[in-house]
Amino acid sequence: MAPVLSKFVGKSPSLLSSLLGKPIAITGGGLALVLWLLSVHRTNQNRRAAAAERVQYVINEKNKRSAEKVAIDGTFIRRIAAILRIIIPGVFSPEAGFMVLVAAALVARSSCDIWMIQNSTSIESAIIGRNFPLFKSYLIQFIAAMPMISMVNNVLKLGLDELKLRFRTRLTRHLYDQYLKDFTYYKMNNLDNRISNPDQLLTTDVERFCSSITELYSNISKPILDIVIYVHRLAVTIGGQGPSIMVLYLFVSGVLLTHLRRPVSRMTVSEQQLEGEFRYVNSRLITNAEEVAFYRGNVREKATMLTAFTRLVRHLRRFLEFRFTMGFVDNIIAKYIATAVGFFVVSRPFFSTTHHLSGAGSSERLEQYYKSGRMLVKLAEAIGRLVLAGRELTRLAGFTLRVTELITVLQDLNNGRYQRTMVSNENGEGKALSRVPLIPGAGQIINKDNVIHFEHVPLVTPNGDVLIEDMSFEVHSGMNVLVCGPNGCGKSSLFRVLGELWPVFGGTLTKPGPGKLFYIPQRPYMTLGSLRDQVIYPDTYDDMVRKGIHDNDLLTYLDLVKLTYIQERDGRWDAVADWMDVLSGGEKQRIAMARLFYHKPQFAILDECTSAVSVDVEGSMYQYCRQVGITLFTVSHRRSLWQHHEFYLHMDGRGNYEFKPIDLDTIEFGS
Repeated sequence: MAPVLSKFVGKSPSLLSSLLGKPIAITGGGLALVLWLLSVHRTNQNRRAAAAERVQYVINEKNKRSAEKVAIDGTFIRRIAAILRIIIPGVFSPEAGFMVLVAAALVARSSCDIWMIQNSTSIESAIIGRNFPLFKSYLIQFIAAMPMISMVNNVLKLGLDELKLRFRTRLTRHLYDQYLKDFTYYKMNNLDNRISNPDQLLTTDVERFCSSITELYSNISKPILDIVIYVHRLAVTIGGQGPSIMVLYLFVSGVLLTHLRRPVSRMTVSEQQLEGEFRYVNSRLITNAEEVAFYRGNVREKATMLTAFTRLVRHLRRFLEFRFTMGFVDNIIAKYIATAVGFFVVSRPFFSTTHHLSGAGSSERLEQYYKSGRMLVKLAEAIGRLVLAGRELTRLAGFTLRVTELITVLQDLNNGRYQRTMVSNENGEGKALSRVPLIPGAGQIINKDNVIHFEHVPLVTPNGDVLIEDMSFEVHSGMNVLVCGPNGCGKSSLFRVLGELWPVFGGTLTKPGPGKLFYIPQRPYMTLGSLRDQVIYPDTYDDMVRKGIHDNDLLTYLDLVKLTYIQERDGRWDAVADWMDVLSGGEKQRIAMARLFYHKPQFAILDECTSAVSVDVEGSMYQYCRQVGITLFTVSHRRSLWQHHEFYLHMDGRGNYEFKPIDLDTIEFGS
């Protein structure tokens, strides 16, 4: 047979072309072109990938661990149920009300679809029967119903958009309540390494999750409703066997496509992670732009960014190729085969000699065929949408895992639990080795006014490096302490433990409660807002009024730090500017000292916070702190500051320290 066919094809190519037809030939040529383009893209992609790997660029290496399984199973149901309890807090909540509104709009939409089928069939029947009065009557009904049908469609759209917005609002507020509770935001970025890009999760992933779950609600409920309605209508018209065949096809095709789409959820999670990494390297350059510019590291940073982008593009292209393949299969199974099954089902009553339609006239059979055919097409479309909803379900599973992971980490951090890869220093160079197990949070914190007491507290970094194995000293109000030592000895670590940013690994720490301990770093933070906001931060204007402080008091604080010219230059306290750029380094440090005078805490930690301030202004600020009773912990290398302190705490960087009073025999050091 094959040689005969080959001989036939060789002699009559034009005849073969006519047999195949132009559409098939064009389709085949287009498919070949697509495959060729994909091959070229893949070759170029592999070349770029090979070049990118030479950069030796690794993002979030600390987060490499076995990925959680993402699938439509009981775990997914539990995850989605937990999130639904957050975004739909109660039966009588606005979110539940909008879900009811959407459901009512879906019912109205389906009713409108059925009426449109009946009305359109009647109009066409009147045209074929040349019955102008009947045609006119049905056409007027159609025109009169258009505003109501349009209203139903737009109410449905409004309800879905509002529902998505309310879901996002609920979930975002819940996450920010947890993220900005105490020091959770700091702990997530510095103590716990399970989440590497919380900004991506809090913004993009939350928005996509809410969009996905809202669309899924519509894409599942509407087809199910349509299937129930059209199955009932068709069972009355053409019998129950036809709709049963369609429902059986729904089950078989749904199981098959769900199995084929399993990689979608895993690929969705990977996509969001790579998007977050790409955002991270861009924000990192913005944060460290000055240092990179001094090093002239633009070429290296470009290579780093393009490597991250290449990894993202490689994944997206694989995702596109997978979606292309699945789209091809989806169209055949969920659309074309479903339509063929529909033709078979609707034709059976008309070919049967025992059906009640066999004795009807041609016009009645034609009208019933149009109605049944259109209803069956709608049923096939509903089945197709329900089958394709599985694709959205797998995407939703990926977003659900990401959001659930964020919620879990936030809960753990708020309960004092964190996970971090502990790095042990086997050589012990410059680090003390602990003889006891390191358990974060094993120490005790006691709040007590006017005293700071370290009692057998180890100074340990989150990585597990022991800087000082056992630290004990006591400071009462009025005892100003100068903290000194080489870089890396633990000065900043001491203050992080004192500020409860880092956990206490043992012993007992006695300190004043929140708000009575104030920290000023070397590079003070300037908030978004007015000049007044810079001085009273983190208070608001209402907080300032409740404290009985007025703008004249703030002007006094500015005068103490020699910055009244800023208020006079801008003319008002409500002047808004980008203060991080407007103010010089020394001005920002003096604003931070004015902020300290405004809050009047019991203790203040000054971490090189006057390094850009002249000695005379620095001395007057320290004198004012002594007058108002603010006890100082100062980290500084300036010898001029020793006169403002009564004690010094020296750490040598090898695990030893000494806490002694400053007297005439004390050897001062510094610049």
